[in-house]
Amino acid sequence: MSRDANWVVGFHAINAVLDTQPERALRVLVVHNLKQANQAELLDKVGVLGLSVEFTDKRGMSRQVGVENHQGVALEARAKPELDEHSLKQSLKSLLETDEAPLVLILDQVQDPHNLGACLRTAAAAGVDAVVLAKDNSCPITPVVQKVASGAVEMLSIARVTNLARCMQDLRELGIWIVGTSDKASENLYNIDFNAPTAIAMGAEGKGLRKLTMQHCDHVVQLPMADAIVSSLNVSVATGVCLFEAVRQRQQTAS
Repeated sequence: MSRDANWVVGFHAINAVLDTQPERALRVLVVHNLKQANQAELLDKVGVLGLSVEFTDKRGMSRQVGVENHQGVALEARAKPELDEHSLKQSLKSLLETDEAPLVLILDQVQDPHNLGACLRTAAAAGVDAVVLAKDNSCPITPVVQKVASGAVEMLSIARVTNLARCMQDLRELGIWIVGTSDKASENLYNIDFNAPTAIAMGAEGKGLRKLTMQHCDHVVQLPMADAIVSSLNVSVATGVCLFEAVRQRQQTAS
């Protein structure tokens, strides 16, 4: 596999690449004698695109792509370009100039690929305009992330930034309010007005938001918990709660 390529596994993720950016596709790996209707449909699409298809067994595919749960299909594709700080800022500035209220998700050093994939899938479902990832100590877009995200990676604008605090300051200068989360915060999530241009910052597993990241938030909120025994939620679950509170408020305002 070439250096600038990676494996995309699972039918949803592969179809997302082929449907949105087929020029990135290089070749397809398929487990032979796998009798699935969606595999036949995928092979028809691959044939139209003129991609080469290689057959292997389940163990061979797992060894080659590094993922056990691959559904018997894998696509070698050129890596999707990620935004840098400048292009992220320009993209959001363009949205603001059209009177849109961007919704941004900031993930501060999320390291588990299942959590990252789930966060990206939720972000796509919520219509997030951009996802910002810290470059250091953050999970890359691996085949596991692609699989869990179920095609969301191809739908989202993802920026990976060297200096997350500086990036957050740039967002604030554009007029985007930043809402961080912490189980120690005194402010309630449901008291925040998400109709304004907003970025929601979520912390890493266990550690939460770093101190410097939190200092660049306009609000730090907690999710109200019914039982004191459960003090916090998994980052992907908490991300879903926060994003869809923003979606709920915006839909309510629009109606």
